[in-house]
Amino acid sequence: MDHDERGATDWLLTPAERGNPHTGLDGPTAWSGGNRVRPLIDGAEYFDRLRAELADTGPGDRIHLAAWLGDPDQPLDASGRTAGAALVAAVRAGASVHALLWRPYLDVLDDFVPGNLDLAALLRREGATAVLDQRVRATGSHHQKFLVIRRPDRPGDDVAFVGGIDPCPSRRDDDGHRGDPRVQSSVAAVYGHRPSWHDAHLEVRGPAVADVEHCFRERWQDSTSLRRAPASWWHREEHPTALPEPLPAPPRCGPHAVQLLRTYPAKTPPFPFAPDGERSVAHGYRKALRRARRFIYVEDQFLWSPMVAEVFAEALRRRPHLRLVAVLPRRPDKDGALHVATSDVAHADAVDLLHRAGGDRVHLFELESDAGPPIYVHSKLCVVDDVWAAVGSANLNRRSWTYDSELTAAVVDEPGGSFARDLRVRLWREHLGGRPDPEPDPPERGIALLREAAAALDRWHAAGRRGPRPPGHLRTHRRPRVTRRTRLWAVPAGRLLTDPDGRAWSPRRRGAAALDRLDD
Repeated sequence: MDHDERGATDWLLTPAERGNPHTGLDGPTAWSGGNRVRPLIDGAEYFDRLRAELADTGPGDRIHLAAWLGDPDQPLDASGRTAGAALVAAVRAGASVHALLWRPYLDVLDDFVPGNLDLAALLRREGATAVLDQRVRATGSHHQKFLVIRRPDRPGDDVAFVGGIDPCPSRRDDDGHRGDPRVQSSVAAVYGHRPSWHDAHLEVRGPAVADVEHCFRERWQDSTSLRRAPASWWHREEHPTALPEPLPAPPRCGPHAVQLLRTYPAKTPPFPFAPDGERSVAHGYRKALRRARRFIYVEDQFLWSPMVAEVFAEALRRRPHLRLVAVLPRRPDKDGALHVATSDVAHADAVDLLHRAGGDRVHLFELESDAGPPIYVHSKLCVVDDVWAAVGSANLNRRSWTYDSELTAAVVDEPGGSFARDLRVRLWREHLGGRPDPEPDPPERGIALLREAAAALDRWHAAGRRGPRPPGHLRTHRRPRVTRRTRLWAVPAGRLLTDPDGRAWSPRRRGAAALDRLDD
């Protein structure tokens, strides 16, 4: 069978390959077919779709929300309609709302995620159910970002949103990258007073909507205490109300197979649906990358873990003509010595590993707005050979592959679909400034266009920015410089705090960076 004609069976995980027999997510296969998936690039497009779908709910409809950060005052559109107002309107129209919002384990004073506290309080006042979920490891987070709308009387209109965008400040940017007027606090100064923000999400329709809902139900029905010690010693216990009985899966409606990939850590007390943790994000990436022949395209906030970079390096070593293209942030998202140093050390090691494996077949870029400051790349996506695509909450680091809770959707085309290719072409057109160049296809020609655009903008800066600015947002990404003294303390600090390992102790003891240890 030709490489480009392989179907879901060749690219997606089997139930055994998921490595978590305790979940009820998988049936005879670990994915669903007959879906229609639409990419939502940058927050403005996602928020517009979210607002429209919430406005189209009524009596008996069900809304399930899981968020890392939620802010009731975050506008969803230029009119000022906020996330909180949209959810409240849905409740008043007769829809039920159940929300899972992260509460940091070590945040005893409840001041790290004030938006989550405010959103939970608002929903509770309206009769909705919202819980603040602390069932994480000590320095971990519930990083999943998804929303499900089920319409019992209109199952063909059921929808799920899955990806990397939370309803919170700085996310409502568009392809012009002028930034969100409402700014997240503590973004690094290099990104300016109104940071430009590049991101990605998915709109999913079809049977996979029920799979996304199942992920919500597993977390919701976890009987473990929502509060962990020491906070549980003096806080009143919260008990989530029972969810209504699940509905049948929505009907088939499109040409896409969808598999949900997840991360859950091994922890005490364990998740009942993943008592040994789940690392299907890691397993799903590895299976897809082992099938890569021509190119891998990545956009990621944190390509900074040598453990994860090794999976990409292995693919480069296996295929001498394989190319890797990655779009990354110029600098970490926060200032501060600990965050910057641990990020730079791990990122430098990952970049070195990739270049040793692929040499001049590795192309690293960053993005810059027309106004001058860099664009913060927050997206977490990958396209392999225009066949397999993944978009979700999981970054390319050890934390996202082992420690936090994550949800990513992998999409493979069935006959008549072209999701992965269309996603790649759309992203490359945005980064090239939408200029009327030849279509960036075949991928080899597209990669040349990306390199030419980045080189032109680099030369313009080197020449003192004289003359018209070349079109596009692409710059060449440079490896961060790290001193030996910084490395001495930043490496152990990163492993302990910023990029920890969520696997059980025994596989880590045998070698945390080894590729095969992801199976343990």
